[in-house]
Amino acid sequence: MAQAEVYTRSWSWSRLQVWRAVVDWLEFLLQLITQILRGTPSFAHLLLSYLRLPISSHFLGSNSNSSSSSSSFTPLPLVELELEVSSQEEESSVSVDDTQNDAVDDDHRIEKLTVVLDMDETLVCAYEKSSLPASIHAQAMEAGLKWFEIQCVSSDKSSEGKQKINYVTVFERPGLQEFLDQISKFADLVLFTAGLEGYARPLVDKIDVENRFSLRLYRPSTVSTEYREHVKDLSCLSKDLSRIVIVDNNPFSFLKQPLNGIPCIPFSAGQPYDDQLLEVLLPLLQHLSMQKDVRPVLYEQFHMPEWFQMQGIPVCGLTE
Repeated sequence: MAQAEVYTRSWSWSRLQVWRAVVDWLEFLLQLITQILRGTPSFAHLLLSYLRLPISSHFLGSNSNSSSSSSSFTPLPLVELELEVSSQEEESSVSVDDTQNDAVDDDHRIEKLTVVLDMDETLVCAYEKSSLPASIHAQAMEAGLKWFEIQCVSSDKSSEGKQKINYVTVFERPGLQEFLDQISKFADLVLFTAGLEGYARPLVDKIDVENRFSLRLYRPSTVSTEYREHVKDLSCLSKDLSRIVIVDNNPFSFLKQPLNGIPCIPFSAGQPYDDQLLEVLLPLLQHLSMQKDVRPVLYEQFHMPEWFQMQGIPVCGLTE
């Protein structure tokens, strides 16, 4: 009698398991049919979830980029920059070229990008002729680096009270002319240097014979802050900073607007094969030209407010 009772209970338990399996399969099929009718691409996710298998983002075709957890900025590397793709571009699966075409069609809705460029160690490097090491000059010449010499008025005066003249050797960053040509096609160019006009003006006249810069700003246009002097306040250009970006090798130059800055690797004559302008900065600026607001993209790339905070500069009040 006891054996029969155990058998009956076992059989009932087996039937219960079978019915649960049938219900699970019916639920799965119902979800599958629902997904098919909705036309969503979540079939693979649903199947893997049902089978209790790990879901691979690669398998599902995800192309989202993980943001860096580092709180300090990293200057642009000597490799092609991996651009952040906006969520709208991911959802629509539109290529960069297609998006650019759409942006051109909707030009009336997106203001032209303004690109503010620093001069020394960003576009060129300059040395007083008498202090330039012969080995550096020879290396730059051998590599085919473009260079020229200028005479500029010094802020110092001679013993006779006359203005001194400095003789300066200037090396152009590789690809400078093509970089300026390409940028000027989709952006307004502004030169903003902390250098004095007596030195900077003749230099800019040499590198911008075609007058691609719509505006030139020198040291008097910079401001002093509690933390640094010669800060380039972008609010002098526009109250709306959503379409303004500054490229500078010195991050403190854009201290007042950290979300608008691109910190680039400093250039010197000892780096004749530098490729930052065409291989790194140009693609990034092209991408930014298609954004209604450049700041979210730049924040995801560099996290500059956090970097300033690490330098002892409070984040509060940095952004305007």
